Amino acid sequence: MENRSTAANNVDNAKYHAWFHHNGADGWITVAKKTPAGKFRQYHYRPEDLAEQLGTWLGEDVYFSQNTFFKPQRSIENIRQLRSLYVDLDFYLFNYEPSWILGKLEHEFFGESLPDPNILIFSGQGIVLIWLLDPVPYKALPLWQAVQNYFLELLKELGGDERAADASRVFRIAGSVNSKNGAEVRAEYRHDYRYQLRDIQYDYLPDLTEELKPAPGTKKRGRKKKVAQLFNTYKLHYARLLDLVKLVELRNYEVTGYRETICFLYRYWSCCYTNDPSEALDQTYTFNLQFSAPLPLKEVERATRSAEKAWIAKNDKKANELAIEKGYPGAGYNISNKKLISWLDITDDEMEHLQTIIGANEKKRRKRIANMEKRREEGMKPREEYLQEQRDKTQDKLFLLQQALKRYPNATQKELAEKLGVDRSYIAKLKRKLKV
Repeated sequence: MENRSTAANNVDNAKYHAWFHHNGADGWITVAKKTPAGKFRQYHYRPEDLAEQLGTWLGEDVYFSQNTFFKPQRSIENIRQLRSLYVDLDFYLFNYEPSWILGKLEHEFFGESLPDPNILIFSGQGIVLIWLLDPVPYKALPLWQAVQNYFLELLKELGGDERAADASRVFRIAGSVNSKNGAEVRAEYRHDYRYQLRDIQYDYLPDLTEELKPAPGTKKRGRKKKVAQLFNTYKLHYARLLDLVKLVELRNYEVTGYRETICFLYRYWSCCYTNDPSEALDQTYTFNLQFSAPLPLKEVERATRSAEKAWIAKNDKKANELAIEKGYPGAGYNISNKKLISWLDITDDEMEHLQTIIGANEKKRRKRIANMEKRREEGMKPREEYLQEQRDKTQDKLFLLQQALKRYPNATQKELAEKLGVDRSYIAKLKRKLKV
């Protein structure tokens, strides 16, 4: 009877945790369970179906996604709603006591350099801090990631896990059990106010829009410049990742001959974005399975291994210094658009649907369109409308000239020009149209 009551209580805890976090959500929520082999078995539910299904999942090592996806596939490019920020504190690695960590957070961080979190998840070994957001769409992901990484940087001294900072992350759910030590996962709910992402940016972060290269004679503070660089770097990596996914869609997933290159690029940009090579590889496996003729998983891992090595070098201070000495921007892969277009044989028609992987002609086309739109906003008319107006004006002048010629048959061109308020040469032009 007691075991049955405990099990029911655990299910209630899990349901409340999911409701508190995802109440009013849109999209798909992932529930995952770690297998004995360390892999995730996962399924995706609509918010209205999640509570009903949680009871069948509870037990050891059960997780759920913190954001939602627009289709039942947990990956960065499928984010639908960004619903929370979070930092996973693995303070046990430093032998810190939980009470000491909580005291330090309360007195030195919450309400000062960080907003007060909505939920604390006691995961069995560490604590996950959750800040709930008014939902924002996937287009806000670069800003979300910049805020996320800024929070992580502030809490790194307390064991902030940089591998748990991507938008597709899953965390343990209340009522489940951590198999590493048998501890039950519990959640502490502090308040239900949902933050605006922009408000957090303005209230807690340095300026993200500042120039990467400061004007001559000015100085920029180190942290501000670093955050701005991270923001712009994440924007580029995310845009390129989306371009790669879009290209595969445009080709109806028939990418034989390009599979190894596409998987390599996907794994590298995923590593750069998630800071978690294991997660990046898992998402590359999933992406590959969408191809009309997927590569064997062993081949995916083998063909893309160098992507992870390049990402490791990119995050190595010495490797970066050596690369800069040799004239490169830094370690890792800095692949130009020209090379990407060549490697993937991207056509002009395909480029029209991409954000960043575009050639010179497409850049010119977009600039021309942007200039036209700008002129319209400033009150300048489209070319056809302008030409039609000019034709109408000419017809009006022709009619007035005909009337003037009837009334003043002996008038000179100069006199006619004065009466019509035009240049004398224009009278000659109008006469040619009238064949006078």
